[in-house]
Amino acid sequence: MTPLVAGALLNPINTTLIAVALIPIGRTFGAGPEKTAWLLTALYLATAVGQPVIGLFVDRFGPRRVLLAGAVTVIVAGVAGTFAFSLGWLVAVRVVLGVGTCAGFPAAMAVLRKRADATGSGVPSRVLSILAMSGQTIMVIGPALGGALIGLAGWSAIFAVNIPLGLASVVLTLLWIPKDDRAGLKRERIDVAGIVLFSATLLALLLFVMKPAVSDLWLLAVTAGLGAVFVRVETRSAKPFVDLRMLAGNRPLLRTYLRQALAFLIVYSIMFGYVQWLESARGLSESGAGAVLLPMSAVAVLATAFSGKPSGIKARLIGNSLALLGGAALLLFVDPKSWLGELVAIAAVFGLGQGLTSVTNQTALYGQAPAGQIGTASGLFRTAQYLGAIAASTLIALCFGTQATSSGLHKLSLALLGVGMVLLVVTVADRALGASRRTPEQAR
Repeated sequence: MTPLVAGALLNPINTTLIAVALIPIGRTFGAGPEKTAWLLTALYLATAVGQPVIGLFVDRFGPRRVLLAGAVTVIVAGVAGTFAFSLGWLVAVRVVLGVGTCAGFPAAMAVLRKRADATGSGVPSRVLSILAMSGQTIMVIGPALGGALIGLAGWSAIFAVNIPLGLASVVLTLLWIPKDDRAGLKRERIDVAGIVLFSATLLALLLFVMKPAVSDLWLLAVTAGLGAVFVRVETRSAKPFVDLRMLAGNRPLLRTYLRQALAFLIVYSIMFGYVQWLESARGLSESGAGAVLLPMSAVAVLATAFSGKPSGIKARLIGNSLALLGGAALLLFVDPKSWLGELVAIAAVFGLGQGLTSVTNQTALYGQAPAGQIGTASGLFRTAQYLGAIAASTLIALCFGTQATSSGLHKLSLALLGVGMVLLVVTVADRALGASRRTPEQAR
């Protein structure tokens, strides 16, 4: 379990450490939130596309090789980020980090499935819970850890920390992950056209929503055209990059993806937008802003610990929606003079929503996804999460503009209230959640 956890943690670490570094990085390179948002978006886009792609590489080349390649990529990115020359350079480093950290989750799932098949024991829920809990814990303590690193060695430390983490992953993988069995690897053709079209469609859409303008409406036309070609190619492919037919026939699974994307849109908006406001408008230091989120971390971990049971999924997801809605509403009443205890309490409310989100939706996923396509379904689950993160970085840039002000935070709050209402309606109306133990065919 140790190398699997070490590899899987590289992504949530790099997802969250950056939260408290956006303001100091912006100061260094003279960039506002609308530009530093690309540091978030770059990794999310690379991860959203990379998760299912790396899943294909795991099947073709073996989990051990892919896990090692991912760790080495993270080390290289850590070195490059430590000696940054410009904001553009850092954005490129974040893309490389996104690709490298994609290896952990699909490789871990492949190793666990291979071991379970060999022993005939099935994948134990305890092992999956450990992976989920580890990622969730790192995710929620990331801002506080990032603040501490910046306080000790400056913002470059959040990139340099990838060097020892990557080296540890390499050593643990070499020691304890079994060598890949070449005879058992698949030799199927990789859908390169599907990967390229999927990536291009997301990029075209992102370029528009990052800074929407009438003069850039042509990007929406490009997005629609690329999307249409992508659908045509994937539905005609014998081994598609994204199995659209499977998705179209499994509506409960699609709703789980939608809930995950909407919930993480809110979670990441708070993790990055709220932190920027605490630093810029409230005047807290990077370490101080990270400390305000510590109760969010504690509540999220506790909520995660009690969210893995297969029963009561719908009730927990409704509670998650209400917590995220409540937190968004409370943001309307904060200003730079707000009592620090109030700011901490708001973070704790969001922690409850964050803790209930991922593990509960993942539990629903395992009950809804076809057994023969659990790997693909899991990769797309992570893709949905990072699409929510991409939308969050875009929303932050639109609401804050050049500076994280209280007015911008209140705009963000109103937008998140709308997202939260959609999430609540989707959850309450999903009758399949009450039948989580049934097969996907029955649930449909």
